[in-house]
Amino acid sequence: MEWFKTLLIVAQIISALAVILLVLLQQGKGADMGAAFGSGSSGSLFGASGSANFLSRTTAIFAAIFFICTLGITWLGNQKEVNPGVLSGTVAPVVAPVIPAQDPTKPAVPK
Repeated sequence: MEWFKTLLIVAQIISALAVILLVLLQQGKGADMGAAFGSGSSGSLFGASGSANFLSRTTAIFAAIFFICTLGITWLGNQKEVNPGVLSGTVAPVVAPVIPAQDPTKPAVPK
């Protein structure tokens, strides 16, 4: 499972960088007004409104990948081995150590 967690982390980092890049590439709402009056964006690679749709959809896809990876990493991070505890009945009984009895007539010998 460690390789899967590493794969999710790499995908999360790539998707985060892609979202940042795509957000920076998109134009603000004020730039659309210039395109309506014949500004130079109508001659772009995607057409007048094609770039906005392409960049918006691509940003949404990478954002979804980012959130799915985040949820997967969180889920894998919370998977821990649970100790059954004392009341489960699977714990072996504890045996007390046997101490040999001393003869009360002999003096105690230090060990």
